[in-house]
Amino acid sequence: MKPTKEALSQLRVVEIGSSAATSYCARLFADFGAEVWKVEPPTGDPLRSSAPLSPGGQSAWFAFLNFNKSSIVIDAADPGAVKRLTLLIEDCDILVDGRDVDGANCPPVDVTAIRRRRPALIYLDVSWFGQDGPYAEFTASDSIVRALAGLIKLVGPVEGPPLHAPDFQTGILAGLWGFIAAASSVFARMQSRAGRSYSLSIFEACISLSEYQLFEAFQRGDVMRRIGINRFWPNFPAGIYETKKGWLGVTTITPPQWRAFCDMLGLPQLRDDPALVLGADRLNHIEQIERLIIPRLRKRTAQQWFAEGLKRKIPIVPVPEMSDLLQDKEKIERSAIAPILLGKERALTAGSMQRLTLTPPRRGGKVPCPGERQALTNSRSNSATGVSMFVDCSSAAEKPLLRTRVIDFSMGWAGPLCTRTLADLGADVIKIEAIQYPDWWRGVDRRPDYVNRQMYEKTLRFCMMNRNKRGITLDLTRPEGLTLAKRLIAGADIVVDNYSVDVLPKLGLGYEVLRRLNPGLVVMSMSAFGKNSAFRDCRAYGSTLEQGSGLPSVVGSANGPPVMSHVAFGDAIGGLNGCAAVLVALIHARETGQGQFIDLAQIECMMPLAAPWIIIQSLCGTSTRYGNRHPQFVPHGCFRCAGEDGWIAVAATDAGMWQRLASVIGRGDWAADPSLKVADRRRSMEDTIDRGIEAWTRTRDADQAMFQLQAASIAAGVVRLPIDLLKDPHLRYRSFFQDVKRAFIGLHPQSSIPIREGARPHSICRAAPVLGEHNTEILTGLLGLCEPEIADLKRKGIIGTRMLSEVELSQRRSSQETSTI
Repeated sequence: MKPTKEALSQLRVVEIGSSAATSYCARLFADFGAEVWKVEPPTGDPLRSSAPLSPGGQSAWFAFLNFNKSSIVIDAADPGAVKRLTLLIEDCDILVDGRDVDGANCPPVDVTAIRRRRPALIYLDVSWFGQDGPYAEFTASDSIVRALAGLIKLVGPVEGPPLHAPDFQTGILAGLWGFIAAASSVFARMQSRAGRSYSLSIFEACISLSEYQLFEAFQRGDVMRRIGINRFWPNFPAGIYETKKGWLGVTTITPPQWRAFCDMLGLPQLRDDPALVLGADRLNHIEQIERLIIPRLRKRTAQQWFAEGLKRKIPIVPVPEMSDLLQDKEKIERSAIAPILLGKERALTAGSMQRLTLTPPRRGGKVPCPGERQALTNSRSNSATGVSMFVDCSSAAEKPLLRTRVIDFSMGWAGPLCTRTLADLGADVIKIEAIQYPDWWRGVDRRPDYVNRQMYEKTLRFCMMNRNKRGITLDLTRPEGLTLAKRLIAGADIVVDNYSVDVLPKLGLGYEVLRRLNPGLVVMSMSAFGKNSAFRDCRAYGSTLEQGSGLPSVVGSANGPPVMSHVAFGDAIGGLNGCAAVLVALIHARETGQGQFIDLAQIECMMPLAAPWIIIQSLCGTSTRYGNRHPQFVPHGCFRCAGEDGWIAVAATDAGMWQRLASVIGRGDWAADPSLKVADRRRSMEDTIDRGIEAWTRTRDADQAMFQLQAASIAAGVVRLPIDLLKDPHLRYRSFFQDVKRAFIGLHPQSSIPIREGARPHSICRAAPVLGEHNTEILTGLLGLCEPEIADLKRKGIIGTRMLSEVELSQRRSSQETSTI
């Protein structure tokens, strides 16, 4: 299929206020052709001064968030500013509002009144913590929110302090959620003509990354703790190791992967030890295992081990430096690395990762100067929004993706998060598994005892990722199962898989086949490296994606190893990018009748998290690691509190906050010293300042210290464990966790999505399916099969409700092979 016009070129977006999340959300619209107007004060968006800066003084962070937009300057002091901004908003389709994060001297506008006049307007309001609750008025920064969301405490050395990643994560994560909210609203408006109003909590958006470890700890009753740099509960090894040349990312999850890894290193004693079969077992023997594997890994280069791992189907990958990414021809060809223009400086950065093949995103772009193209803010008298006062808003209360059907071939975390989000927004998601090969998040243990006790129905991680879906089992390796899958696909809108790129084509479900079945179908392959990648055969998990993305090379201390910021980070990021890509394609399909193929490479989805450093590397030939410090804010870090492993994150984001911090900790002399208003002067004595802060925090409980600092409007947050979130007073106030009842587990908590249309979150209507739970419902209701036909499918093992053990699976294969002789 030849590429056509840009998918979102019919839309106009206005962005007001200043936040990384709203900037990234709006830029994703610009990537696909929307006209995006960024409203700035005469001094420019405050993010224009965010470090790191280019040699020409341009903010690399601002540049990444804002290329391909237009800028309009509106001075709040101008008597006509409110009217001018109101007219601009009334002529747009989507208003993205970051004023709750930073007002950026935006003229006051009455959005409620505008929406009454223009009910088709889609509105997204973004804040750090939401509009209500104990944290609603908190002062925050990227690191403060991540600390509270459980994303810092498990990273770093055992004795501490916990390690921060660079300060460019919440904007990407929340920006994706904002785009999902707004794009789903665009799709819904194509049916109802009614706009929607969503609010987004950046804090709650971050829980997408920590919910896996939260619910694993909840189910197992284990107390998580830091177990060292590049070590993460509950799997081992899942980290980064030094080789003869370069660093190597290693992840072994399944028993076959562990055995293959041991064979590769020549360690039969580890391979054959029954106490080391599963990752959770191996965590109890970390020192013993690493004493044996580390010396062996240092005997070959990272590239040599990677080649060996490919042969053995082991998820290992070289860990690149920033300079390696810039020389990666494949990423440049795929526009994962793209050119941008910052004033007169030509740089490279992370491009758009939603790789739609029919309506591809723009390749790079230009960063707007303040007020650039201001004269072109002409009104659209026949805009997509229209001027009708008589829009029927009755259907706006429905979830936006109602009457959309998704066939879900995904497993694990990334693909299921994509489809769970679609389900949470109202889509009918039909999850296809097989009794021979169920979702591996039901458990990788296929020993008879595990299967006979139906332990695969008791894993909370599976329930977490597959709520609001219906489940069916089909053996796709046999003609009857394949035919039924094709019939389901023929009536669907979307197909998603996150298998290796060749799995569905080999089964007879490649894109060309599906396209003939259903020309309007959106098909997304969420492979690790992409359909045509040289690494397409590399096995990968979310941890592999982070290891191979370049992000670890900018985390940690300057002289230390590359550091993973969170186990399986890549899964959640890939899942949200996948959902964003599907929504763009769905909007285009609804408008034109044309479906398309999406080739999403999950490793590329991680690269925006390192985008500022990619820009600086391309311009300067080097990039800097700051550890827990910050290129702009001084002081900034994790400080020990009273109690066992108690920590608080603190950031002074401006001179006034610094002076208030100095006063609170009893250093009036620092507060009164005019020279210390300058961050560079404070940086010259940062060690001394850090010791002064810690002398104060050590005498206080972390929550006590947080509330005392926040009372003085100082950015501070407790460094929480993921499991602590279940008791977090703010999340409880906002009913973020919902109790869901399910067979085999009973009542258990589920986290809500972070976007809301009212005071309460979207309700969770259905628990995750038990294996094959909806076989009869789907086969009769959608495909019209009768009871004898369904009974025959059960008898043949095409469908079923019980997972096969490794013994039964082997017997089934032998039986099938015998029957074909």
